[in-house]
Parts: sequence; structure tokens; C-alpha cells
Amino acid sequence: MHGSIDPALSWIGLSSIPGVGRATFRKLVAHFGSPERALNANRDELSGVDGLPDRVIAAITTTSWRAFAERELELARSSETQIVTADSDSYPAGLKNTADAPLFLYVRGNLQADDGIAIVGTRRPTHYGVRVARGLASELASAGLTVVSGLARGIDTQAHRGALDARGRTIAVLGCGIDVVYPAENRDLLHEIIGSGAVVTENPFGTKPEAGYFPARNRIISGLARGTVIIEAAEDSGSLITAEYTRQQGRKLFAVPGNIGSPSSRGANSLIKQGALLVEGAGDILQELGIRRTNGPRQRPMRPGAELDREESAAYDCITGEPKHIDVIMNESRLSASRLSGTLITLELKGLVKQLPGKYYVREAS
Repeated sequence: MHGSIDPALSWIGLSSIPGVGRATFRKLVAHFGSPERALNANRDELSGVDGLPDRVIAAITTTSWRAFAERELELARSSETQIVTADSDSYPAGLKNTADAPLFLYVRGNLQADDGIAIVGTRRPTHYGVRVARGLASELASAGLTVVSGLARGIDTQAHRGALDARGRTIAVLGCGIDVVYPAENRDLLHEIIGSGAVVTENPFGTKPEAGYFPARNRIISGLARGTVIIEAAEDSGSLITAEYTRQQGRKLFAVPGNIGSPSSRGANSLIKQGALLVEGAGDILQELGIRRTNGPRQRPMRPGAELDREESAAYDCITGEPKHIDVIMNESRLSASRLSGTLITLELKGLVKQLPGKYYVREAS
């Protein structure tokens, strides 16, 4: 190491010692006053820490931690990553005030998260879920909230993209190292997020996305937010872990109702039965959080400048967030086959609907 010693060195070092988890780390710091003093303590001094096992005392006094900690700091410098410790003014206050908060965070981008709203859900959303997640995230970001999610496939991805659509802020919390892109297809999205918000993890460089890291990741997602919105979660969904952390942390829990016949809606619908706040639009969330809209209520979900004539309106009003066959649209709109075909092409060109295989149509996410 050259120049002044980075204060994160001792935080990384102490946490890397076998047997020193977050609870033991905090106990040691409470006793000695800092991680550095704990690392420099001798066996007799460590024996004075109430309930500290002999094996941990031995590990602290014999483990060569410095090389690992210095390597982490060097990797951080070379990748423009900040390591934000829990005693730093840059550490998010909302997260710091939760039980079992991370000891430090690896951060790329700007971590500011004063007004965070978490949006999470299934990795296999329906068209309805995609549309709702992206639309809600866009509106909430437009209202000044930072959209927090986990970069996973499905609802998480749509939440991040919705915030980016509105040129708002979004934070992705990873269940792996900050130098690991997971899922791989979200590489470009990850870089966009760094430019408009931050990518965050508590895991060391090189940590692979193993299943055990994701439940712990979820407490950070909820901890960075004033509330969590659940969209399309099955009964065994990891999103329900985030919901439970949200309750434990005393934050607002919201859920979007889903199709009662869809397994992917059972978790979210169950949360509503248990008292989660039902969400029909962004206004429900903003009102509950005491945030006044700055851009007025949204109108029909279409792109700026898109105006519909009578036939276009008739067809568009029959199309929803779930796939609908052209024959059904024709019956409901009462347009002839030839008129409807031309009208659907026009709606596609305006970016309002999307054709799926088999002549099914669905509204575009907005």
C-alpha cells in the first residue's frame, strides 16, 4: 500500500477472518472501538470480549488477512468502485437503521437513495406483469423516487428499464461480486444503471451468483427503500423474502393484484389478504408515501404525440396487457377483418401494441 491507509482496509480484513460474521464483527467493534484495534488485539485482550469463542480468538490472532484486504482495495481502485463502510457519511441512512445491515458496500455509481422504492417480482412475468412493472417504475421515477431492484430477469429488469425510460434514478443490488454480471444478458443494462444511479453489493470481488447470496441480498433491496412493491410473485417466490424483510424493517409493503387463476399471482394476492397495500397505479404509492405528483396524472398509456382516430381507439381499447387473438379483437371492436388489419399495423407503428406469434396482440409496456 502506498500513501495513507484506506480506512476500509481493517473493515475488509476483520470481516474476512473465519468465524467473524456480522454479529461478531459488531461485538468486537463495540468492545474495542474500531476494527483496526480489534485486529491488533492480543489473545488476552480478545478473551475479555463476552462470548467470543476460542476458535475465533485463534483465527483473529493467526489469520493473514492483510493481503486479501489490500487486493480488494486495489480491485476497487482499478474498477472505479467505492467501498462504503457503515461509519461513513456516504452509507445510506435508511439501510444503516435496519437490523443486520451490511458492514460495508461495494458501489459503482452514485448511491444516493434518500427516496427509494423497491420493485421486485417473478423472473417469469406475464405480459401484464411486464407492462405494470415498467409503467409503475417509470411513473415513480418521474415523481423523484429512486427505483431499487435486483437486476434479475423478469420484473426486476423491467423495473430498472422503466426508471431509465423516465430518465430517473435506479439502483441494482447484486447477489454476487460487483465485477460479476448476472444474468449475463443484462450487461448493457448494468452499465446504464451505473450512469443513472448505482450498482451495489456486499459481496467481495469475484463472488459467484450462488443461491445462498440472494436472500441476504433482498434485505438490502428493502433496506434502501421506503417501501417495496411486489408484482407477480408465486407462493415460493424469493420476492416474498423481500416482503418479509420489508415488514421487519418497518417499511411500507405494496402489492399489485394479479389474475386469480395465475400461479404467478398467488404470492402477491396473498400479501394483499395479509394487509399489504393494494396498488392499482403509481398514485396509490405516492399518496401513501406523502409524495405529490410533479407532472400531473398520466393519461392513456401511449407515447407522446400518439393520437388515435375512432377505429384505432376501438381496437386499442380491446387490447390489454395479456395476449389476445385477432379474432377476439375483431369481435370486440366490431371492425371488419380488412379494417382491423390496417388499424393494428398503425397501432404497431405508433408503438402502442405488439404482435406476438399466432396473431396475438398485446399492449406495449409504457
